[in-house]
Amino acid sequence: MTKYVYDFAEGGKDMKDLLGGKGANLAEMTVLGLPVPPGFVITTEACTTYLQTGEVPVELAAEVDEHLAALEAAMGKRLGDAQDPLLVSVRSGAKFSMPGMMDTVLNIGLNDQSVAGLAQQAGSDRFAWDSYRRLLQMFGKTVLGVDGELFEHELDAAKKAKGTRHDLDLDAADLEALVRRFQQIVQEQTGAPFPQEPRAQMDLAVRAVFDSWNTDRAKLYRRQERIPSDLGTAVNVCSMVFGNLGMDSGTGVCFTRDPGSGAQGLYGDYLQNAQGEDVVAGIRNTMPLQDLEQLDPACFAELLGIMERLEKHYRDLCDIEFTIERGKLWMLQTRVGKRTAGAAFRIATQLVDEGLITMDEALQRVTGAQLAQLMFPKFGSTDDAVSLTSGMGASPGAAVGKAVFDSDEAVRQAARGEAVILVRRETTPDDLAGMIAAQGILTARGGKTSHAAVVARGMGKTCVCGAEELEVDAHARTITVGDVVVREGDVLSIDGTSGAVFLGEVAVIPSPIVQFFEGERAVADGDDLVQAAKRLMAHADATRVLGVRTNADTPEDAERARRFGAQGIGLCRTEHMFLGERRQMVEDLVLADSPEEQQAALAALLPLQRQDFEGILRAMDGLPVTVRLLDPPLHEFLPDFVELQVEVAVAEATGQPVDEKQQKLLEHVRRLHESNPMIGLRGVRLGLVIPGLFAVQVRALAEAAATLLAEGLDPRPEVMVPLVSAVQELEIVREEAEQVVREVAEQTGQDVHALIGTMIEIPRAALTAGAIAESADFFSFGTNDLTQMGYGFSRDDVETSFFSQYLELGVFGVSPFESIDRAGIGRLVRIAVEEGRAAKPGLKIGVCGEHGGDPDSVHFFAEAGLDYVSCSPFRVPVARLEAGRAALTLDSSDTR
Repeated sequence: MTKYVYDFAEGGKDMKDLLGGKGANLAEMTVLGLPVPPGFVITTEACTTYLQTGEVPVELAAEVDEHLAALEAAMGKRLGDAQDPLLVSVRSGAKFSMPGMMDTVLNIGLNDQSVAGLAQQAGSDRFAWDSYRRLLQMFGKTVLGVDGELFEHELDAAKKAKGTRHDLDLDAADLEALVRRFQQIVQEQTGAPFPQEPRAQMDLAVRAVFDSWNTDRAKLYRRQERIPSDLGTAVNVCSMVFGNLGMDSGTGVCFTRDPGSGAQGLYGDYLQNAQGEDVVAGIRNTMPLQDLEQLDPACFAELLGIMERLEKHYRDLCDIEFTIERGKLWMLQTRVGKRTAGAAFRIATQLVDEGLITMDEALQRVTGAQLAQLMFPKFGSTDDAVSLTSGMGASPGAAVGKAVFDSDEAVRQAARGEAVILVRRETTPDDLAGMIAAQGILTARGGKTSHAAVVARGMGKTCVCGAEELEVDAHARTITVGDVVVREGDVLSIDGTSGAVFLGEVAVIPSPIVQFFEGERAVADGDDLVQAAKRLMAHADATRVLGVRTNADTPEDAERARRFGAQGIGLCRTEHMFLGERRQMVEDLVLADSPEEQQAALAALLPLQRQDFEGILRAMDGLPVTVRLLDPPLHEFLPDFVELQVEVAVAEATGQPVDEKQQKLLEHVRRLHESNPMIGLRGVRLGLVIPGLFAVQVRALAEAAATLLAEGLDPRPEVMVPLVSAVQELEIVREEAEQVVREVAEQTGQDVHALIGTMIEIPRAALTAGAIAESADFFSFGTNDLTQMGYGFSRDDVETSFFSQYLELGVFGVSPFESIDRAGIGRLVRIAVEEGRAAKPGLKIGVCGEHGGDPDSVHFFAEAGLDYVSCSPFRVPVARLEAGRAALTLDSSDTR
């Protein structure tokens, strides 16, 4: 029989699939003997059953009864008892951390009778009524679906009537009155009174947590973070400990290292006389963790010891939530903490130096996505910038954009291409869409562990929190700082490292990581971030099997990619050779009336292409350069068909003479016009239909190689034939290309050689790869076209028409043009690799679509057995890092 409930003492940190991250770690701390309030976990399996059937498992109630009875026995109290009530929290806890995305309810068990018992036991009427109003507020919003603003409005009114801005200034009578008003709101909004039966409260809260797995914000967060949608959440039922019992109590969040920078030392927030949600929500500004040493030396010392023990046990940065109840420290949660990209690199190498992890493990602790974040620019000099205010730098980086004051407006403006800064008093989980859309987030309240800070760090967004001078008026859409008023649309610049906020646009400078890759920056002893990146990149290069090339069409791009560590060019597009001033040559080619005119037009292109190839081969001397023969249809280089029609029609209608060349060009463009040019006359088809087109490109490449060979250099050209769907196409082009290369070798006296291969970008090519391999020296997957044709998509159309809806509906977790579709397009890749190498062992295979720089896709290509990936120059370091990580993953899989 399936077991749906586990006591904390029955689990451990390796049971995240079943107990969720929070439950597994509470269990781990319990087993370690740390002070954890007793409780139990309802498993993710119970949640998935509920989500699939709409009903909780029939066995669940009895298991909860059993564990609740054990909890009551351990605590010596009964849930909701009128004289001495046991109160519990009901918290979500998925396998992967989703901060603020799912629901929590505290103080379950309070009702109109037990509130008096709690007051008597605690010796504080104020504490009891404060706890009750918190339950009503959370339960009403989370479980009963009451608009949370209704409760906030009443709370603000109570404070205003008291002449204060602070919750702590409300006394017991104020809070009791607030409880009665909250109960009225529940009755008015739901048509039923607030439930008084404690067990009913708990059961309803458990269902609400299950339901919160599928809220819009949770689904959006999972798509953003690529978390599977079928995991479900566990529910943690934990006996309450109270940080709001008075000034000798409190609650806090701390990290064993600075999650923003990776620096070692004390880092965290503490709030006296408060419950946990007060810290996370940023409702009141916190004090630094260091201040706890003066307030409660004993608890401070105990906490430091636990922090050190947990970090050594988990061998990583730990994120810890704790409560102090009248001088007694309780641990409420720990997890491996989210961190910024810079912190990830620093911490990984620190832990190696401390002997806690190996370099292999350190490489697995960082990601290509984090490296990409570090490659973005930062603010330069701010000497002349207009300072507006400052807050806490919660998530590093530099962000510039127009101020907007709500999530929906951020999404709207970002969709129009505007850079925006989302400004809020404090963010809530409902702001997630706007946080994703914004360049950065600025809040007036909250600390470095507030919702805004945690979510921004996880997404790599620049964030400044707790800028207390800001008076944010969301209705008027203004910020006021002293006499300065900032209106929606005014430009702000925020520095997520220093916390500085500037009025207007501040110039940015390149990342030091990019400067290091470019060779513009030496690694100084004190430059710990660049040092860490250098060490981890070196280890990735030493570990990886997968080669990394670049997509580059100019010598400048090739040189930059080589500085970034590219091991050659996997895709040199020749389309640029037909643009600009050379368009006229294409027109001459199209308008040629005889083979002689056609050959003359091609001959005119030869020296220009040769010059281009010389520069690229020189930049990549000693490394392979894969040149794709002309791929796009010729009409892309010609005037627009409709515009030509209009021009000629207007001339004819007005009696003006029609230019003979223009008329002739229109006839040819009409002849070349296609309903669906992406699957029309392009690629290899173009080379077969226009005799000599591919031959002149191969000749230019071979002659360029011969020139460099004569200089004593080592050019390594490769010819790639695009859009092949049948081996016969490749055979014809190969025969012609080999003849041209032989001729150039004979004419120049140089030993010119060139590999000849093909792109695999049509599904039929993937399915007949065995036959095609017989005539190919290499394969290179063109995953952009392979995805288009495999899905039946026209990328230029679908991304603007319905992709956003597909992402919202969950048809895609991520666009298949961003990350490879493993199940479908990936299967075509695997088939082609297996059948290609079966026909020709040792066949060299790579990928040259932009998937080659996507971190997740790099892992797939390593698993599929490719020899290299190729991507844009800027993404080369990302691909190198991920290739190293992929090798470790594959080694681990082989070991298992």
